[in-house]
Amino acid sequence: MKKFWLTLLALLGVVVIGLFGAGMYFYHVAVVPGPKNFISNQSALKPSDPLYQQKKWFRDAKKRHWYETTADGLKLDADYIPAAHKTNKTAVIAHGFMSRKEEMGAYAAMFHQLGYNVLLPDNRGHGASQGNVIGFGWLDRRDYLQWAREVVQKNGHNSEIVMFGISMGAAGMVMASGEQQLSQIKAYAVDSPYTSVEDEITYEAKQQYNLPKYPLVPITSLVAKVRAGYSFGEASAVKQVKQNHKPIYFVTGTGDTFVPHYMTKKLYQAAHSPKEMWLVPGAAHVMSFSKEPVAYQQHIKQFLAKYVQ
Repeated sequence: MKKFWLTLLALLGVVVIGLFGAGMYFYHVAVVPGPKNFISNQSALKPSDPLYQQKKWFRDAKKRHWYETTADGLKLDADYIPAAHKTNKTAVIAHGFMSRKEEMGAYAAMFHQLGYNVLLPDNRGHGASQGNVIGFGWLDRRDYLQWAREVVQKNGHNSEIVMFGISMGAAGMVMASGEQQLSQIKAYAVDSPYTSVEDEITYEAKQQYNLPKYPLVPITSLVAKVRAGYSFGEASAVKQVKQNHKPIYFVTGTGDTFVPHYMTKKLYQAAHSPKEMWLVPGAAHVMSFSKEPVAYQQHIKQFLAKYVQ
């Protein structure tokens, strides 16, 4: 009998060590910045790109560098491009998972054409910003609001600010919308946000590795809580959007297999503030602008015109 219990304990020990090791591995895959084999590399700018003119404009535009230091001591970097004509309107534009501000040029051009100053931050752990972990929007939500305060400080108290993001940046903006707001923030617009970090990690575990949620996602979440300071479950855009009082516009593609469009629909349903949603038929993840460039800009323009002068 003693031998049986020793064998059982040894097997349990092996299982626990194996699960912890798997949790550490997937923590590094998901939360530690670095190349990800499930993220496609950005290709060079080509004239065949439907957003070629917008991206070329951004590449050639003169940019000012803005910086901020977060409450936990990280120095973050952003590009700022003033509007062609003096205005109080500014769009803060957030990029996605393992991307950087330079990849948001088409969106910057769109808002610039709509008469906005544009501010494009690099998220913590991305691009030229400091940070050893990916915040998945949860750690970034207060950074985005700090950038909004920077806009007010530099551009004046009459500023009218739109908060915009795609993918992880969209989820982060939705999360930011549930925090205490500056009066200068007039509206949010988000493209392909996920409902929570837990939901997105669970979805990707199934899609990428054919793994169920239990026990791996909770173990990885526990590792993230200890090492990155947040759990996947607490990082909920649904919870945050329920507390939002600002107008919010949702965009998602029905062909999205990275952040499925049912997540955006769930966020839309949870929102109690003035809201609209546009489902773009057949558009893949954050490809709605490329698929429908004219309509995309017109939809954004029409929504924001109700709240930004």
